[in-house]
Amino acid sequence: MPIKLPSDLPAFTVLKNEGVMVMDDSAAGRQDIRPLRIALLNLMPKKIQTENQFARLIGATPLQIDLHLIRMSEHQTKNTAAAHMETFYRTFQEMKHEKFDGLIITGAPIEHLPFDQVTYWDELIEVMEWTQTNVHSTFGVCWGGMAMINYFHGVEKHILPKKSFGCFRQRNMAPTSPYLNGFSDECVIPVSRWTEMRQDEIDAVSGLHTLLGSDTTGPCLVEDPAHRALYIFNHFEYDSDTLKQEYDRDIADGTPINVPDNYYPGNDPTQKPLNRWRSHAHLLYGNWINQIYQTTPYDISQIGS
Repeated sequence: MPIKLPSDLPAFTVLKNEGVMVMDDSAAGRQDIRPLRIALLNLMPKKIQTENQFARLIGATPLQIDLHLIRMSEHQTKNTAAAHMETFYRTFQEMKHEKFDGLIITGAPIEHLPFDQVTYWDELIEVMEWTQTNVHSTFGVCWGGMAMINYFHGVEKHILPKKSFGCFRQRNMAPTSPYLNGFSDECVIPVSRWTEMRQDEIDAVSGLHTLLGSDTTGPCLVEDPAHRALYIFNHFEYDSDTLKQEYDRDIADGTPINVPDNYYPGNDPTQKPLNRWRSHAHLLYGNWINQIYQTTPYDISQIGS
């Protein structure tokens, strides 16, 4: 089944050209099934790029997905056209009365700030509380995952002496987890952050389960069954050239940055990077969607009851 998107959303054309099945409202209405309602709380500055990345992953499953785009109510983006935001996004306050099978909370380039100094932290707390009554399963990504594990469990993020930047191997620490169905013993995932979560502090919290992790970059994917949530601190959703874009930007700005580890062939930034994480990215998000499908109430009004 395809993902349902507005036909004028840029991701509609991008995904269709890539061979991903997409449909508009009129076509979706002819199918006598209940699509999964998945919301994307997009905190990234490049909204359209992030929409494409996540729509690509959740749209590759055999289920019909109805994607909704959410933004923080008071925060105004400076990197995406106002017309795009007005056309395709609703504020959290506008849609908090609704229920969703799944919610993705993206990362945000604000990890240097303490959580309570983020301008929209109070509203994000409201979002995280809302997930416990209005969302069946939540996926916090990078800073979004750090914010959730901090709010629900008090696990702190720690500033790194230098940016963790590149593609790093992760161990499959829970081969029987349904979220890791089809995973190899190891996988590679892009990492791009100035902060870290620490495994010993996660292990000290009863009920949290680390599914993927690395001796180099620490915990990667954590399951929080009590809050029906997954937290991933790295970026399976990245395009092949996303790390290159970040590296080129920092070089152009004069920001000290290392060549991303294990990314370019021969560690040579003049070479075209190879994507070695795409298959596991589709597996993880496909498994997440499948778990939602298997466990969410058919009557969506029963979510959270």
